[in-house]
Amino acid sequence: MKKNNIISTLLLTVILLGFSACKGGKKTVEVKDAEVIPDSIVEMRADQIKMAGIKTGAIEMRTMNGTLKVNGIVTVAPQNMASVSAPMGGFVKNTTMMPGKAVVKGQVLAVIENPDFIDLQQEYLETKSKLEYSEAEYKRQSELYKNDGSSQKVFQQATSEYKILKSKAGALEQKLAFIGINTSRLSEKNISGSINLVSPITGYLKTVNVTIGKSISSTDVLFEIVNNEKLYLELSMFEKDAAKVMNGQKIHFYINDETEEHQAVVYQTSKSVNADKNYKVYASVIGKCKNVILGMYVNCMIETAETHVTTVPVEAVVSFDDKDYIFVYERDKVESGKNFTEYRMVEVQKGVSDDRNIEIRLPEGFKVNTSRVVVKGAYSLLSAKKNAGDMAC
Repeated sequence: MKKNNIISTLLLTVILLGFSACKGGKKTVEVKDAEVIPDSIVEMRADQIKMAGIKTGAIEMRTMNGTLKVNGIVTVAPQNMASVSAPMGGFVKNTTMMPGKAVVKGQVLAVIENPDFIDLQQEYLETKSKLEYSEAEYKRQSELYKNDGSSQKVFQQATSEYKILKSKAGALEQKLAFIGINTSRLSEKNISGSINLVSPITGYLKTVNVTIGKSISSTDVLFEIVNNEKLYLELSMFEKDAAKVMNGQKIHFYINDETEEHQAVVYQTSKSVNADKNYKVYASVIGKCKNVILGMYVNCMIETAETHVTTVPVEAVVSFDDKDYIFVYERDKVESGKNFTEYRMVEVQKGVSDDRNIEIRLPEGFKVNTSRVVVKGAYSLLSAKKNAGDMAC
């Protein structure tokens, strides 16, 4: 019995000593949570900041008489463009027109043949002949009715027939005039199955869609004519800039890669925004501009009125994913014995600009007076952002 107690005591002592040894030998690993940097934050070390030449400055309020850069096309007023069709269709008998050729109002563009022209002229001449007889009969019955020499019924029949024929003759006369036939010169001796298609305005032929013998319908556009004596610009702007443009403002514009500057002046602004959120502005080109042709694309700068706006240097604004941003100083910090600085990307909207400064529209609640903006080296920060930390750490 005593021997068993001794053995039990020894076993308990060994177990306690083993437990104590395990507890004392266990190592505790301390895990530190990794810092999560928001997507809008870019951080750089002090040496990287120095190498990139990053400098910060304040957002300034300036009075600017800047310019808006917009694109557009050269166009003409609707009354200076014409589409020519054959009113009753037919076949092209003759034409000598080529695209680019100058034409004057009333000049023959093509000769069109159609048997229906003959039928229409014949019907008009027959109706006109019947009308002459009906008019004479109407006058005769009118005199007889006044002298009780004719019944009221006979007089009314004569009156009705005369008015019907007069109305029909008038309608046929308008139809013939519509296709270019002068009824005052029309007789049974000069009935023709062809008509002359003439130019309604003076200008040059933009397009020619005819060939001899071609069958055409009344809806086919055979010729397009443009009078480019007076050119205009149709400009597309963002709706946010609509309030900055008004009638009378001057425009400087260029075509293609030419360095020659052309002038225009705003004469009309749209009263609504299109479905694509563009705002249309129309300007009249000043003087004669060589090489400026209808349909060309133009790059324009619109002179804007003086306004008091928030501005930063032009190089402080960077573009990323079709949006514009500035970088704002956020804070300094130390990690692993190294000095870092955090900068926050802030989306802005650009406004007027000059050679050095540009207007920016800041988000609501932005602290203009206390914020420091990166005025030099913004593109280095943008590169660090795009490379997702390749420059940082």
